[in-house]
Amino acid sequence: MEKERKDINDKFKWDLSPLCDSDDDFYQKLKEFQAFLPKIKAFEGKLSTKSKILEFLKLDDEVTRLIEPAIEYSCLRRDECLSNEKYNEMNEKLSTVLNEYNVETSFASSELHDLDDKMLDELIKDKDFKDYDRMFQDIKRSKKHKLAKSEEKLLAGMDFLGGFSDNMRNIADLDLKFGSIKDEKGKRYALNQSNYGKFMCNSDRVLRKATFERLNGKFGEMINTLASNYINEVKANCYFAKVRKYDSALSAALFNEEVESEVYETLIKMVNENLPLLFEYFKFKQKEMGLKDFYIYDALASMQVENNKKYTYDEAIEIIKKALSPLGEEYVALLQRAKDERWIDVYHNKGKRSGAYESGIYGHHPYVLTNFEGDLESIFTLAHELGHAMHTYFSNKNQPMQKAGYTIFLAEIASTTNEMLLLNYLLKNSKDKNEKAALYNKLFDEVKSTIYRQTMFAEFEEGVHKMQQNGEGLTKDKICNFYYSLNQKYFGQVKLIDEIKYEWARIPHFFTAFYVYKYATGMISAINFAQRILSGQESAREDYFKFLSAGDSDSPCNILKKSGCDLRNKETFENCFNYLNEMLKKWKNLK
Repeated sequence: MEKERKDINDKFKWDLSPLCDSDDDFYQKLKEFQAFLPKIKAFEGKLSTKSKILEFLKLDDEVTRLIEPAIEYSCLRRDECLSNEKYNEMNEKLSTVLNEYNVETSFASSELHDLDDKMLDELIKDKDFKDYDRMFQDIKRSKKHKLAKSEEKLLAGMDFLGGFSDNMRNIADLDLKFGSIKDEKGKRYALNQSNYGKFMCNSDRVLRKATFERLNGKFGEMINTLASNYINEVKANCYFAKVRKYDSALSAALFNEEVESEVYETLIKMVNENLPLLFEYFKFKQKEMGLKDFYIYDALASMQVENNKKYTYDEAIEIIKKALSPLGEEYVALLQRAKDERWIDVYHNKGKRSGAYESGIYGHHPYVLTNFEGDLESIFTLAHELGHAMHTYFSNKNQPMQKAGYTIFLAEIASTTNEMLLLNYLLKNSKDKNEKAALYNKLFDEVKSTIYRQTMFAEFEEGVHKMQQNGEGLTKDKICNFYYSLNQKYFGQVKLIDEIKYEWARIPHFFTAFYVYKYATGMISAINFAQRILSGQESAREDYFKFLSAGDSDSPCNILKKSGCDLRNKETFENCFNYLNEMLKKWKNLK
């Protein structure tokens, strides 16, 4: 039976008091925020001189520092229990206020984009604006995609379009009930999205099949609603890309993060060229498991006798600290702070948001949400999210507020580097053949899920958006059949079952268009970073901290290049796949 929030010990809950002392404090901050609106509005029509622009930017920074802790507090409170109407109402009020503020202050973006190139160049070079040079570089770069002042104001009020994502989350996390499933001995287990991955790794094939069929099948029962919801999301993405004069929704997404299209194209090309590695892994796995056939629900199965070892939260933190010790004493001390100062919300409770994530704002330590189950996978998840947290921490520490927020393109690298270092530590310290085999299996499960599967997702997103852009007319069947065909290509000889065609409908990241490919580039970058650090290469750790500390001080591809990982270079991808081929050989030769 699921625990209520009140039944979880406070030491395992995040401490949100640094953000807001109480709910009353939140509403006080919201009131103070609203009081700033007339002061901001007073600048309308006046952002044409250096003095006024600087005065406005300083005031805007003050407003940001006031409201961001309240926004963070409200969102984190809501995720503690999604059915808590008190915090749902808080978020709705906040959304209404922010929407009004965005509409009324949209003039600023338009006026700054109206500045001529000469003025923008002067601002970029002016020492008084050194914290804002990246912003003005971006304005100069994106001027051709900016609309008229009145049109920008109209678009600024369309926050309701985020409702497509909310719809999907509410269906997945609140409305859908997955009931119970049985293993080969007839024992029943309650199924939810938090334990889905755990059951899919189970050595019990009957349980895996039931898990896969039930969860994806339940999404299939809602496929008309879910498909309609996603189709409207895709239409919105394509519409706004066209309105802003981008070639496509994909080019809009890449442009916004300063990522060259060649990175996206090279990723898909290199992954497709290296599909034989994935097929070889599946063939080896089938042989080791002694299976006559190999189905999609076997892909994540543990190849060894199931490891039922459980870890406490304290043990998990200690393992992570030891694994990440190659990153130095400061890094390890911060991991301890995260535990001691309650940056982390550890355990699942009834209504809590599923999965795991990190969230952080400038001037405050980051926060991490997990649903810790006590298994090895939970330790990897915790290490992953703490990687995000450390990236946020070091970027905030070393950059001004205006440049601290790294782009999504870079966001999955630090987290995955942590996972690679943890995997290496466990492989190095294990004396048991079966344990090592399980870790190799873990690596290739991650490779399958993060490099191959996320690239498949990237092809899916690109394909669906192209259908819409080409006027083909999206339907649930067209989307489901397209997704099924991609699984056929990416899984090769693996046998599929009908429910796989509904899997796309439970992927929340599709509601942040063209996000998922960054998981793949992130893991490829992480493998490069981790191997350099562990090999003792001179300057490897220093280079990695350059990356962690860079924030948004340069374009993401330039930041990676300066840190020794150039995703514009085909060799970076080749190095990753060469490493993976070597790891598969070691696994096969394990004695």
